[in-house]
Amino acid sequence: MKFTLIATAGMLTGWMLLAAGVAQAVDSTTAPRPVPLTRPEMKQYLEDMKGRKPRIPLPELTAEDRQALGERLGSYESRLRYHYLPAREGRAEGRGAPAGGARGAGGGFGFSLGREADPDLALDSAFRTQLFWIVSRTNNCQYCLGHQESKLLGAGMTEDEIAALDGDWAQFQPRTRAAYAFARRITYEPHRLDGTEIAELKKYYTDKQILEMILSVAANNAINRWKEGAGIPQSAGGGNFGGRRPGSEAAGTERPARTETAHSYLTPTSEKFQQLITRVAPLSVDPRSGEPTRDAVCDRPALETRDAVEQALRTARQRTARLPLVDEADVRNLLPEGFPDGPLPRWVLLLANFPHGATSRIANIRGAEERGDLSPLLKAQVSWIIARHDRAWYAAAEAKRRLQQLDWSADQIYLLDGSWNEFTPTERALFNVARKLAASPVVLTDADVEEAVRLAGPRDVVQLISYTTHRASFDRITEAAGLPADK
Repeated sequence: MKFTLIATAGMLTGWMLLAAGVAQAVDSTTAPRPVPLTRPEMKQYLEDMKGRKPRIPLPELTAEDRQALGERLGSYESRLRYHYLPAREGRAEGRGAPAGGARGAGGGFGFSLGREADPDLALDSAFRTQLFWIVSRTNNCQYCLGHQESKLLGAGMTEDEIAALDGDWAQFQPRTRAAYAFARRITYEPHRLDGTEIAELKKYYTDKQILEMILSVAANNAINRWKEGAGIPQSAGGGNFGGRRPGSEAAGTERPARTETAHSYLTPTSEKFQQLITRVAPLSVDPRSGEPTRDAVCDRPALETRDAVEQALRTARQRTARLPLVDEADVRNLLPEGFPDGPLPRWVLLLANFPHGATSRIANIRGAEERGDLSPLLKAQVSWIIARHDRAWYAAAEAKRRLQQLDWSADQIYLLDGSWNEFTPTERALFNVARKLAASPVVLTDADVEEAVRLAGPRDVVQLISYTTHRASFDRITEAAGLPADK
């Protein structure tokens, strides 16, 4: 089987193309992982990912490490965080953290809604899990897909109901279909967000429900990028996927208490869905046969000219937010300790719509900029690169301002839109990981990460992956909400 990374006509982004006609084995470190077309194929991929080779090497454990890790000793992901991520106030993370501080999957990455009860949140947990499934299918994140399958089964969905999420959605209500379509668009095509998606959602949902949906889906995208970027193997228990409820095959039947069964993703698929081709995962089409392929796809248009970007940034400063912003005077008491003085960024005013969780969410975003070993310059450069490909104009304006504060000229900033020949091999390798991972995690290859680790070291690469999850979320949040750029 051959893999190519395709671009549609007129899309000349060379970083998204593999050399034409070069055969790539499906297990090659230089090729993206294939996209399963049908549900049985997807289940096989989920099962196979239990044996995935992690992308980041880990150091030898010392006696101190063993004591600190405790029961987390056998977890690759826990060790990854322990060795390479910085400690966070109030959370056990990073080298020397106490063993009891293991965090849930994806915790701390992106705009997480958190697990604590928040009276401001109104969307049903099962519905948010369905959106997470759609995000993960779109991003080809097998780890997260497996866990959402488990959660949906636990929430009472049947096998056929879950399979229908990958189809044409005809059996779902219009309000549900609108949310599903939005989740896919903001995940795969954030550069195409133009306000029509929010207008469609407003037919069925309140502004706060839409914002909750945006925050939830952005957090899902962040978690996908962490799992895929670091190459986290599927857990042996697969999020307890095998725990089914007797009688759950028939919709509308009473579902008794959950019972545990032997774990395997290779469960039966009804005849109706065995050959159904996914309508969620992005697919390419073989031009000769007209049939869909399993080739990884990430279509982004070529970057605009400098003049066009400057005009887009001017337009972004004048636009009106699509969702309400809280008055600045009412937000001051929600700010975390140490938040800078001065006018508040509009992303803060947006998050303040959920006051019960606003303080921790604002601190999380600020912390991504302040913690760790990556330099402020590298973070600002990566923020610009990611925002440009996402066409996230609020985020691009913010990144430009940060670069200028670091004494970068406009000429230097726009070099980041080019070939990167002016940058060191290490910088180019890190930029490449961030750009691919942010645009669509499926196109980041083992070889991309291996090269970055070779040049920059595993600690910087892990922290770059973590930081990229934040920026991918930030872009999606701020652009979906249509935030006017801060002046």
